[in-house]
Amino acid sequence: MSSRIDPSKLPRHIAIIMDGNGRWARQRNLPRLEGHRRGSDTVEEITEACRELGVKNLTLYAFSQENWNRPDEEIQGLMALLSHFLTAKREKLIANGIRFRVIGQVDKLAEPVLRELTKTIHETRHGSEMTLILALSYSSRSEIVDCINQVVRHAMAKGDAAQVLKEEDFDRWLYTEGLPNPDLLIRTSGEFRISNFLLWQMAYTELYFTETLWPDFGRKDLEKAIIEYQRRERRFGRTTEQILAIS
Repeated sequence: MSSRIDPSKLPRHIAIIMDGNGRWARQRNLPRLEGHRRGSDTVEEITEACRELGVKNLTLYAFSQENWNRPDEEIQGLMALLSHFLTAKREKLIANGIRFRVIGQVDKLAEPVLRELTKTIHETRHGSEMTLILALSYSSRSEIVDCINQVVRHAMAKGDAAQVLKEEDFDRWLYTEGLPNPDLLIRTSGEFRISNFLLWQMAYTELYFTETLWPDFGRKDLEKAIIEYQRRERRFGRTTEQILAIS
């Protein structure tokens, strides 16, 4: 671990918007899919780095609902890469104690991809070192709407039309149920947007943006983001004096 990282102040949950694969390929006169291939290598590197640093939860924005609007050839290539990644890295995930989880409307994915996802989720279920979460066919607005619909159906089934919903009740209907909210969001490639990602969960998340394209993002870049996170004062609505009194 970098001597500059305080292991007692690690983010419990890091979320990453992996942006820049296409630009990385274009800068090298390569097909876009080659950028995605290189990006999948970065996924492995950053997952391993998080495990070694002691980060317990890592969520990667792999494929948004809006990405379904991309050319069919690119979508098919991305799905093939995902299936290959799951098949090739499943045993390594198990050996490293990494539990695999997916959030999003995965029923829209093709059957072969769903099969590999389900198998990986099942075979890594006992992993206790960290949890790797892929956001696939994911939209935060859709997640919130799904959550509300589930709450309404639950209330109707109980015959409780006057049910009052609390924040903690809402949390348990989200796709991320059981996970801590992200402490740190990293977005690569110089874009300054959240892009419909974990909108409810990121109410107090620290945001970190970097010009580095995702295929070039390595362990040192991750450590730099964590060091910046540890410099920040997280008050959650309280004053600095209150935070100092608690500590």
